[in-house]
Amino acid sequence: MAYADRHGEEIDKNASFNQDKHHSLIDETRNSREPLASWLAVTFEIEGPLDRPALESALRHLVQRHHVLRCEFQRLLGDLSCAVHRPEDIELESVHLGEFDTSQEVRDFLNDSFQKQIDTLEWPPYTVGAVLRNSGPTTVYLAFDHIVSDGMSMPNVVRDVQMAYAAYSAGKDPALPPAGSYVDFAREQRHRYASIDADDDRLAYWKSFIERNDGIFPHFPLDLGTEPGRLYPAVNESATLLDDRQTAALEARCQDAGGKLFMGLFAAVGTALHTEGGPDLYRALLPLSERGRGTWRDSLGWFVNTLPIEFSVARELDFPQLLAGVRDGFTTMMENIDVPFVRAWELLAPEHFTGRCWPFPVNFLSYIDMRKCPGAENHARWRPMAHVWVSRVNGTTSWFQRDADGLHINSIYVDLPQAHRTMAGLHRTLRETLLTMSAGTDRN
Repeated sequence: MAYADRHGEEIDKNASFNQDKHHSLIDETRNSREPLASWLAVTFEIEGPLDRPALESALRHLVQRHHVLRCEFQRLLGDLSCAVHRPEDIELESVHLGEFDTSQEVRDFLNDSFQKQIDTLEWPPYTVGAVLRNSGPTTVYLAFDHIVSDGMSMPNVVRDVQMAYAAYSAGKDPALPPAGSYVDFAREQRHRYASIDADDDRLAYWKSFIERNDGIFPHFPLDLGTEPGRLYPAVNESATLLDDRQTAALEARCQDAGGKLFMGLFAAVGTALHTEGGPDLYRALLPLSERGRGTWRDSLGWFVNTLPIEFSVARELDFPQLLAGVRDGFTTMMENIDVPFVRAWELLAPEHFTGRCWPFPVNFLSYIDMRKCPGAENHARWRPMAHVWVSRVNGTTSWFQRDADGLHINSIYVDLPQAHRTMAGLHRTLRETLLTMSAGTDRN
């Protein structure tokens, strides 16, 4: 079903499962005492005197280039659809927002602005701008509601704007690689999976995990001080776990054992949780990119599926055995990446699907190697920084990133005294575990 709309190219029932679930959750909690919201943002620097018209053209070009940034979402007969605005209808309004004396004042202002201006239910669900200085580089910022972006989109944003800015500054048109439309991706996903039912053979991996785990969600095994059904304000913390030399040493050891760095990282996370009182069988949800190696690689959107992974971290295992368990668990998981998580959740755990959050703190981790992202060769000059914010949570989520400086962690968790103690101890143990592994020492 599709029909023309005076505000856009067409309306099509093509929102992805991720987008539909996210939109529903935000809509349902909007007028509650605990409204939910989230955004992802990226900042980067432009060197030299700013060419303001070129920057404005580059930001407008970003929106014109990516369909998902021109999507205005609406409910039609219960389904989430979107009107895609025409590229020629996109305008950029330049507004002077104020002058600030300190970096902290700028950060506070932007954080407040993002929370007030970015709205899942309103178009556009993002904001862009720049911080101009009397001397030094210009800092560009872009912040997006999760409905139009994921973490892997942020490097593409930086690369696209920087390349377009350089082209416009030189009086040329931008020359960027083709970027597939997330609108098309979502339409194809809906076509393939909207009609499956709980008896579909492609759900076998999920069913097997649910039987072993006694549910679709793997518990975060340490005490955060939370109560069932409650949401709490969130703490957002970042730290460096290993420097570049230590990270390279860990990677070399993983390779010697027949694995990859991320496998060693996952083994370390499971080992640290076990050391802090968790089980010797690690279970977690792992977000995976669905971009592949085609034109989606250069696209913006929410190209993320989520699957469970499990492996042993029993104390008697040495490092090669630990790594082999992670490798086997990851391989099995990747063989079953087909079905979108939201559909599996809806079909296999309907009692939790309509809730405003997961029923309890869930074990969840993510890993991205930023050195392999588009534009990574210029990151030292562009100085990109990713940022994430959520209004309220009921557990903890950790994102791991590797870049030229080393291995880092960003964790969001409930702002409770017990959670602060638990997460401080876990991060300390995790760093010690990674250092031990990178040094070539096994557990006692």
